Amino acid sequence: MNLLRQANPWRGLEGLPEHMWILSIATFINRLGTMAWPFLALYGTQRLGLATSQAGLLLTAYGVACFIAAPFTGTLSDAFGPVRMMMASLFGAAAILAVYPLVHTFAALIVLTVIWAIFAEAFRPAAMAMVADLVTPQNRKAAFALNRLAINLGMSVGPALGGFLLLISYDFLFWIDGATSLVAGLVIAFSSLTRIHHREEDSHARGVQVHAFKDRALLIFLLASIPVWAVFFLHEGPMPLFLVQELKLPESDYGLLFTVNTSLIIFFEVPLNLRMANQPHARTLGLGALLIGVGFGCTQFATGFWSAALTVSLWTVGEMIMLPTSATFVADIAPAKQRGQYMALYQMMSVLALSLSTWLGTWTFERFGSAVVWGGAFGCGLLSAILFYSMKGADTVGREPTRR
Repeated sequence: MNLLRQANPWRGLEGLPEHMWILSIATFINRLGTMAWPFLALYGTQRLGLATSQAGLLLTAYGVACFIAAPFTGTLSDAFGPVRMMMASLFGAAAILAVYPLVHTFAALIVLTVIWAIFAEAFRPAAMAMVADLVTPQNRKAAFALNRLAINLGMSVGPALGGFLLLISYDFLFWIDGATSLVAGLVIAFSSLTRIHHREEDSHARGVQVHAFKDRALLIFLLASIPVWAVFFLHEGPMPLFLVQELKLPESDYGLLFTVNTSLIIFFEVPLNLRMANQPHARTLGLGALLIGVGFGCTQFATGFWSAALTVSLWTVGEMIMLPTSATFVADIAPAKQRGQYMALYQMMSVLALSLSTWLGTWTFERFGSAVVWGGAFGCGLLSAILFYSMKGADTVGREPTRR
């Protein structure tokens, strides 16, 4: 029995507190209902008869609202506590989703979409700040990996289920999405999480609080992250165009590549991060960025589904290494009472990178061809890797004893 326990690659999760598992369950339930946003453009065009450009504006409104509201929701999380912020986010999103199918005018839809985005996306910085509060610095990589596991498990089911539900009624997408938000909020409201308060320590031995916008370490990290994040989001823009138009693969193969990505994350991300928990942040961030750049760069040499799957596997390993480490790094450098602000800026950076990637990537693909896109992806990944490796102080973050 002891031999089996030692061979279990997940045994490191035994050290995580009960509160972390409750948060992960709530996160899983919330992401299980992610089905309204992925089909928002189809809902606008097929159900409401909007023009394609109008449906696109709904998605744009959602993204812009997320970007602008992030620092404010992060500050509110710090002021009122991440638990209250998560409950407000989930209950607010549930209410908006309940009435969304009842609104049909374009102007009202824009307003409602903006409010929906503010409530729904307020959950992320609060949840990430809560993860940092619940565990010791030594367990943060494992905790953030577990959090991502909950997200990916939910996301692997939600959009697929939504594809079947829209065959019955588009309204079900919003109502079931809202119902899962409501259930997730109730899980938090009736759990012991409501009795958890912010820890009073300053991480990374910082006794003086500083506004997140003025934190040099955070800003350098975010600037270093933007190139590789922009590369990472190429799978939502140029990649499907490349697979269908140049490799002549069916659209279904693009969906299967998502299955490759999520399957690897579900089975390997937590064990991988448990094994790498004591590695310096600069090294793991650099390695993750490099693998993402190499993986997308090698897409140019793909000739069919299986070779494309190999490139996806390569950048997925980079994703599994870099993303939990990125969240851990931000949590480690943030003063305990300002983690919401720091996590919100981290979220803003990813939204900005997504916007740049989908627009600039598809424009470059159409104007200059796939070789420039994938070559540029390798260059951006390499640039981020170099910047991460050169970050001063990153190797020691999270290794100092936490002050109580």
